[in-house]
Amino acid sequence: MKYLKILVLAVILLASHLGIAQVLEPVIWKFSQNDLGDNEYELVFTADIDTPWHLYSQKIEMQPPATLFVFEENDAVEFLGKVIETESVEMYDPNFDMMIRYFADQAVFTQKIRLLKSSATIKGFVEFMCCDDTKCLPPTEIEYSFTIGEEKVIAKADVEESATTSDASEGNSSLIVFFFIAFGAGLLGLLTPCVYPMIPMTVTFFMNNSGGSKVKSRTNAIVFGLSIILIYTFIGVLVTVLFGADTIKDVSSHWITNTIFFLLFAFFAASFFGMFELVLPASLTNKSDKQVDKGGLVGSFFMALTLVLVSFSCTAPFVGGILVEAATGSLLQPIVGMFGFSLAFAILFTFLAFFPSLLSKLPQSGGWLNSVKVVLGFIILALGTKFLLVPNQTLGWDLSREFFIAIWIVLFTLMGFYLLGKIKFSHDSPVNFISVPRLALVIATFTFVVYLIPGLIGAPLKAVSGFLPTESSFDLVELIGKNQVNTISVNSESEICEEPKFNDVFHLPHGLQGYFDYEQGMACAKKLNKPVMLDFKGHSCTNCKVMEKNVWSDPEVLKRLSEDYVIIALYVDDRTKLPESEWVTSPRDGKVKKTIGKKNADLQINMFGVNAQPYYVLVDHEGNNLVPPRAFDLDVDEYVEFLDEGLQEFKNR
Repeated sequence: MKYLKILVLAVILLASHLGIAQVLEPVIWKFSQNDLGDNEYELVFTADIDTPWHLYSQKIEMQPPATLFVFEENDAVEFLGKVIETESVEMYDPNFDMMIRYFADQAVFTQKIRLLKSSATIKGFVEFMCCDDTKCLPPTEIEYSFTIGEEKVIAKADVEESATTSDASEGNSSLIVFFFIAFGAGLLGLLTPCVYPMIPMTVTFFMNNSGGSKVKSRTNAIVFGLSIILIYTFIGVLVTVLFGADTIKDVSSHWITNTIFFLLFAFFAASFFGMFELVLPASLTNKSDKQVDKGGLVGSFFMALTLVLVSFSCTAPFVGGILVEAATGSLLQPIVGMFGFSLAFAILFTFLAFFPSLLSKLPQSGGWLNSVKVVLGFIILALGTKFLLVPNQTLGWDLSREFFIAIWIVLFTLMGFYLLGKIKFSHDSPVNFISVPRLALVIATFTFVVYLIPGLIGAPLKAVSGFLPTESSFDLVELIGKNQVNTISVNSESEICEEPKFNDVFHLPHGLQGYFDYEQGMACAKKLNKPVMLDFKGHSCTNCKVMEKNVWSDPEVLKRLSEDYVIIALYVDDRTKLPESEWVTSPRDGKVKKTIGKKNADLQINMFGVNAQPYYVLVDHEGNNLVPPRAFDLDVDEYVEFLDEGLQEFKNR
């Protein structure tokens, strides 16, 4: 076994010195250009992404760092608008414990320009970051150079030239999901007090105005259903035309629009609670209602319009919510959302017009309709808190994750008591008994509240992570770790030799002491005659934090880290500018590294041939590996063995 470990270590060291094997390059960029005519061109940036890696979107306000395109100033061209990207996917990302937008397989970005001279050379770079489920790579820059006015396209960093293709499958998937969400909202809208009582009235209208002809009745019903779809979808088209693609995408990242969206959701919730009614001018409803008397196809259309207008007080929160969500998505989302919402209305009304005998099987109208409305008010208010995340981050409100969880706990607890009849609003009927469906909702509501409570002490709450900030002000695991490290008998003065550089920027978890500069840490290790733990990590590396919470917090690991090693934590994504005297020129790419992050990332690649984090290396005073390095692995026992073997190898040397 000993010889096998020596062989494995030798292979790793050989690969590291050769600069191969573990340097990951999961994203390959290709650059091309399209001639649009009239001196207009389209610069195309295509990113081919290896599975299972993800490239993050431009449309990210918080962590991780968004993809960024930087163009050098150029008086020979005019940039038309911003960089446009193909549709990204919004899914749960375990690296950041939140819903986030990213690309898989391929991403295409385009920038339109107008040529002001006979030719021009456009230079710049794209900065991007990518992760998979266990590790992240530091932000990377790729330079590009386009020569416009000639057929040749020059791209630095040996990036090959290719034609552009757009992979829209992910966008289609996102639109389909949004369609079904909107369709579900339409079904809920049918159960509100403004809409549900109109179902028998509307179906009776078709029956009474068809002269006893089933064909005529069903024809009018079909026109009625199609008219509902037409009216609502027209609203979606109108939003798209008025705002356009760029605006629809940009509003999602601005704190002002997100604050307005939250206030809008709160306004809708107050309406559902009965504080006021959202009512359109009576003249609009009266004019539409007069046209209904004409009967026939025209009457069916205006019957649909009357339904839309009369039900406005109940459907406005749904329609507004759909359009707000659509405003943070793609150009087609307002149209798809309104189509899905209206389709639910159209199907039910048209189906019952075809089979009016089923009307007798519908539940009778009553106080339960207002209960549905109030419950939806609680849900709308809870969902609206999502829009506070951007202003919270941008304006530095420092509202913690626990603050948002506490709001949800209060809201859903109140909702549970409301369903039990313990809380009543102005329009509610007395709750004389609890029906089985209501009891099921009570159980589901309080179960959700119980699920939320552990989030107050650091539980991830993956089901709702997209609605919560990532930063926590109180973490039980972190607190336990700090208490445990305090129980370890360690002379804190012997931990470090001098005050660490950059200790105003960085810190180690669990009360550990160490360094954040390679040279300073190595000098202290020689003085103390201790081996070194190199901890390559990043601010945006959630799995680094997962390792620290779940592995480093173990008492046996903490004891060894605090007593046996000098820790040097090297952040690879930090943008702090170094003084010019500390700039380094990379022997790998010949570029000058001017920030802490770039210097450390270059150090990791040059020394170990690896560029992923987290990455833990035990070295001697000359920087030589003591044992094979470790990456993301939550096995505490193996990590303890890793530290013990490194210490023993150091003593043997």
